[in-house]
Amino acid sequence: MAAKKTRVLIVDDSALMRQLLSKILGSDPDIEVVGVAADPFYARDKIKALEPDVLTLDIEMPRMDGITFLEKLMKGHPMPVVMVSAQTKAHCDITIRALELGAVDFVQKPTVSTTEALNAEAATIIEKVKAAGRARVSRATPTRIAPAPVSSIRSGKLVASPNAIIVIGASTGGTEAIREVLIRLPEETPGIVIVQHMPPGFTDSFAQRMDQCCKINVREAKDGDRVMPGLALIAPGGFQMGIVRRSNGYHVQVTDAPEVNRHKPSVDYMFDSLAAITGRNVTAAILTGMGADGAKGMRHLRDLGARTVAQDAATCVVFGMPKEAIAHGGAEFVLPIDQIAGAILDLSCSGANAA
Repeated sequence: MAAKKTRVLIVDDSALMRQLLSKILGSDPDIEVVGVAADPFYARDKIKALEPDVLTLDIEMPRMDGITFLEKLMKGHPMPVVMVSAQTKAHCDITIRALELGAVDFVQKPTVSTTEALNAEAATIIEKVKAAGRARVSRATPTRIAPAPVSSIRSGKLVASPNAIIVIGASTGGTEAIREVLIRLPEETPGIVIVQHMPPGFTDSFAQRMDQCCKINVREAKDGDRVMPGLALIAPGGFQMGIVRRSNGYHVQVTDAPEVNRHKPSVDYMFDSLAAITGRNVTAAILTGMGADGAKGMRHLRDLGARTVAQDAATCVVFGMPKEAIAHGGAEFVLPIDQIAGAILDLSCSGANAA
């Protein structure tokens, strides 16, 4: 029996964009474009009539903008949504908000600059839409701004090695998973370095949003930044980020190195850089995401004495990266997302990581 196709409804006010997205998605034998809609009101009727598996949703549309429609949709009829965003500061900020509201992922508006560039964009769009079709989506809940307490860490217990470092990798669904971890962390948390698969521009908006709702400081990393307690550094989109050790501690090294596992930034690139300088001072976590980026690097770190955690299948939007990390033997613990903050704090403060 042939595999079931992913049925997609395209919502965009631009006739050209509807045509271009239809052509791109329709070129994949596992995707069926069941319809298009010029605005959310037409989309609402077509969702009921066509029952698509995935929605692609533009941000700026007449009568009702995409973010308002998404919020209503996720409260009343939750389904996988992939946002279509332009690379402007305003769109980056709105896209991060869309992910908070329940959108599975986002793609940048395809262009027709060159055939080669369009083909590369097309492959990414197809991959993300197909992953969205397999994603776990739940009904939207009110945004939590106040950090939840970490019950496993008492006030006087958090005494980590000065050499301790926490590293986190994520992809599809990762912005909200990372948020679920960071909002639970106290100010004295060991330094954190994060790779979230995301294109240029969006990582800065994401870091700013995290900084607003966390006790720790969060910012997009710049080359040479020192990894310090109470600070999380997020790898900038479109660059690789590794860790180097200097006389005064760990520093990030942001470079224009080639893609690893088709990603830039790459989790494996970051993990491998740490494996070259340390092992037992590291606590590593892999969260929700498609693909296998980070799986080999996590196994290497664990072999060198690092403590490692993978998010469990039940709480992942896409159980890809954690599944591969587990399969490669890299995950020492497999936990639901609401337990990962406490776990990485405990592991960072354990004797196994002392140096």
